[in-house]
Amino acid sequence: MQNQEQIISYILEQNILDEKTLQEVLKEQEQSGLSLIGVLKKNNFVDEEQFIKIVAASHKIEFVNLSPDMINPIAAHMITYEMANQYNIIPVKKENNKLLVAMSSPLNLAVRDEIEMRTGLKVVPLAATQEAIRQAVIYHFNVKNVTRQAIASMRLTTDSDKDKLNETELEYKSSQVADAPITKLVSSIINSAIDANASDIHIEPEQPDMRVRYRVDGILHDAIKVPSSAHLEVVSHIKVAADMDISERRIPQDGHMIVRHDGKEYDMRVSSLPGMRGEKIVIRILDRDAIKWSLDAVVPSPEDNRKFRELAGNPYGMLLLTGPTGSGKTTTLYSVLKLLNTTERNIVTVEDPVEYHLDGITQMQVKPIAGITFASALRSIVRQDPDIILIGEIRDYETAEIAISAALTGHLVLSTLHTNDAAGAISRLINLGVAPFLVASALLGTIAQRLVRTCCSKCRKVYKPSEDDLKCLFGKSAPNEKIELYRGAGCDSCYHTGYHGRKGVFEILPVSPAIRKMITDGCDNDAIRQQAVKEGMSTLHEGAVKEVLDGVTTVDEIIRVINMRTE
Repeated sequence: MQNQEQIISYILEQNILDEKTLQEVLKEQEQSGLSLIGVLKKNNFVDEEQFIKIVAASHKIEFVNLSPDMINPIAAHMITYEMANQYNIIPVKKENNKLLVAMSSPLNLAVRDEIEMRTGLKVVPLAATQEAIRQAVIYHFNVKNVTRQAIASMRLTTDSDKDKLNETELEYKSSQVADAPITKLVSSIINSAIDANASDIHIEPEQPDMRVRYRVDGILHDAIKVPSSAHLEVVSHIKVAADMDISERRIPQDGHMIVRHDGKEYDMRVSSLPGMRGEKIVIRILDRDAIKWSLDAVVPSPEDNRKFRELAGNPYGMLLLTGPTGSGKTTTLYSVLKLLNTTERNIVTVEDPVEYHLDGITQMQVKPIAGITFASALRSIVRQDPDIILIGEIRDYETAEIAISAALTGHLVLSTLHTNDAAGAISRLINLGVAPFLVASALLGTIAQRLVRTCCSKCRKVYKPSEDDLKCLFGKSAPNEKIELYRGAGCDSCYHTGYHGRKGVFEILPVSPAIRKMITDGCDNDAIRQQAVKEGMSTLHEGAVKEVLDGVTTVDEIIRVINMRTE
């Protein structure tokens, strides 16, 4: 009761509610049996900051208007980033045997106990808003701040200490200590890359600093620079974690590790490459949850989605995806497999490499050193009674021949080729040596795919297009009506690029009877393309223009990805 009186007194003192509204709240409390705070929250009488202030005042906990500069960096790192992010907490400062911790839920005793067990200090809770704590966590645990602290800690190691161990032993030892600065540095590099939605991390030996870059939405961005003196320890730590040979630096190596971040697991495919200045490390980040993507998420356009489902719904034949490396072909194929993966079907894949592990599907890794190529693997696969076969890529005549044969003998075959457009896939198969009549008989359709970066929703602004923009979009037949386009101004959320995320643009060419005859007759790509357009095919150019006019992406982006000026 005393606690409720304190709450009422605080509400009136701070003019949060007037006397009349407060009486209504108290009446509802009496009728509902809820606590006073519960009624206030249920009816949205208070915002988040007011709510936390009321909770703090009622339990004699100090409320702070938290900002990053109020926080002692050493105190902040007395807990892990994972703890800070999961519980929305951050230590502010240490006073003797006490640790003052900002919390958005300061009454959470379990979290306070966990911090006390980790630090050995008595926790004094401070109340703060969720957003203020989140910003403080981002600031103090960002990769640049962690790097600065890790390098400072590493420099405390004297040269005399290093002389006691040989180089390999030192690197291995430092890699195994959980709280070692090098461990925190590598974890920060990886976690920051995941937070940035990066697909790859590049760790490159340079002088005087090692360069770390992230590939975000297909573009490499500088992340941090680390003194080159730390390069060997960073590389060795990653190699140990990826089960690679840390003593071997003369030949390329591949490894794999699993990282947990924000309650999710990520597969990390690690590759090392010896260079003149040392080993370069590239880490491919694969989100295990990505395999849950549905075709509806990958191909959101209703018309394109319908065409995909029609082609994939055939019981046998070949479906080809084309596009450059990094255009999302594998993701699209996996979404098709997810659509087709039922208990009635036996699905087998042969890939180089296997990027995601799919439940209920047999996946085979190409290993040329062991004699396992796409062609040799396919010969074995067709004896495994498959209904659907996925081939990572058709690179040569032997693979193409077996794939065509499988498609003609009752199997649905999915694969990829590297060509500029959908029609180009047909001539590519013929150039590999496959007879035109076999291509015509086996092929269900070809799909060209590109990924365009989408405008950042937080900094997107409207602008009036230039004459060059209109010419790119409409050619010489620019419309008379007023056209407004969008582009991102650049903000912290998008690396100041103006883009955040990517979206697929598709050119879907179903092989109709007319096109099948044209293939048999040896018609060229242009003729086949024109016929497909007559039958309703939307080209990459048309799809890209639609995305720009819808405000999804920009003229500059579609020129970069699709080369609109030569379309």
